Amino acid sequence: QVRLVQSGGGEVQAGGSLRLSCAASGDILSFNVMGWYRQTPGKQRELVATKNTRGGTNYLDSVKGRFTVARNGDENKVYLQMNSLKPEDTGVYYCNAKLFTGTFSKYFEVWGQGTLVTVSS
Repeated sequence: QVRLVQSGGGEVQAGGSLRLSCAASGDILSFNVMGWYRQTPGKQRELVATKNTRGGTNYLDSVKGRFTVARNGDENKVYLQMNSLKPEDTGVYYCNAKLFTGTFSKYFEVWGQGTLVTVSS
């Protein structure tokens, strides 16, 4: 019943910027953690940036200082501002949301549909 709808992405030149948006819909009020992952061929899906309800963030080392994750917890929305983009940032970006059920080892999660980000040289 709960779903994530994301928007944004596209094609940009190296050094440019993009902004991704994601919103949760359904009967859930909020998720503990929301953020972004990306997928490239032949590579495991990797965490890009996440943010919890207390403001704590987690970033992939290669995007620190360039990407910023922001969140509106009340509205179940999360954003990813991507600056100084590099060709290696190219990939399919997926919104992700997790709701923990009393322990960090047990949780419910939802994925967005994914959007392609292409950064050219």
